[in-house]
Amino acid sequence: MMLLDGGLPLRADYGLHAAGVSDYRALLAGTIVAGLRVAFVALRNRRLDGFAAFLMAMFAVGLALAFATGDARFMLAKDSVGTAVAGLSFLGTSVVGRPVMFYAAQRFAATTSEKRELWNTLWQTKPAFRRGFRVMSVVWGVGLLVEAAVRIPLIYLLLVQVMVGLSTVLPVAAFSLLMPWNIGYGTGMRRAVQEQNR
Repeated sequence: MMLLDGGLPLRADYGLHAAGVSDYRALLAGTIVAGLRVAFVALRNRRLDGFAAFLMAMFAVGLALAFATGDARFMLAKDSVGTAVAGLSFLGTSVVGRPVMFYAAQRFAATTSEKRELWNTLWQTKPAFRRGFRVMSVVWGVGLLVEAAVRIPLIYLLLVQVMVGLSTVLPVAAFSLLMPWNIGYGTGMRRAVQEQNR
């Protein structure tokens, strides 16, 4: 999924750039392709869950920023702004309501209505379950903010076409660090929930 989500916009951008399209228009096309990918997944699953709604909101912010200026570097920077907003959303929802990480994990692990209902019950009755997802959201929020803070200066230091590739590589690198931690922490969280059941 990461290859599709990141690869399709990248191919659209480089393909149009090779065809002689300007940096700005090529990047705009990549943004639209990314949004179409999110919409396709939501339609295929026939439901707009919390995580899909979060992705659609991030796309809407990115598209609005894309039309704010015709500068190619700003087009790249708006992706970092989106990452920063996502990081802040992870942090904010870890304090208020259900964390974004809860909806993200539920989307992949609770694929039936029965499993989703079980997750809702666990959220309401198991403190370890709630605490685990809040901790994961905090860690992801901080990680996304750090990735955005690294990427933004590079956008204005390196060539646009170099940063088009790096803007895909950097998030993948961040996810490659966060995902193994997330899996390990999630395993520990499941044990804690099981202990509460005894």
